[in-house]
Amino acid sequence: MVDVGRARRLSKRIGTVVASAIEFEIKDPPLAFVTVTDTKVTGDLHDATVYYTVRGETLQDEPDYAGAAAALERARGILRSKVGAATGVRFTPTLAFVLDKVPETSAHMEELLARARAADADLARIREGATPAGEADPYRVSGGDESDGEADVLDREMSAEFDPEDARDRDRTDD
Repeated sequence: MVDVGRARRLSKRIGTVVASAIEFEIKDPPLAFVTVTDTKVTGDLHDATVYYTVRGETLQDEPDYAGAAAALERARGILRSKVGAATGVRFTPTLAFVLDKVPETSAHMEELLARARAADADLARIREGATPAGEADPYRVSGGDESDGEADVLDREMSAEFDPEDARDRDRTDD
């Protein structure tokens, strides 16, 4: 039986142990720019997936994803030993490291939203001086010069000005 609460607690603990070990204990230069974002543990508590992001040395630098992945692979055994010592579970979960794409996805979404806002602003600018293509009131207004069609009769019958006596007189003259 899967204990979801236990798996959640273990995944939080594994994330904390791995992050602190990367920051304070493992002295590999590519790991200096790695941040652990999330950890998931399977229901049987045998496998753990650690999600991470990599930042550049400066804001303008491109992150070294390949170097960080290689450094995490080199440190996998040490990190698993530290997780086993810190958690005290019977079977220490295997660790898999996955690059977290959330920052790139959110940057792409921000770019799309900025383009949509710019398109809306262009449309509003174009719409400012625009006039309608047809008449100001495009709907047909029934007037006295048109013949009385069925629609006009129905409109009058439904209006408040409808007089049933007038309708009876009209029906008698149509015969």
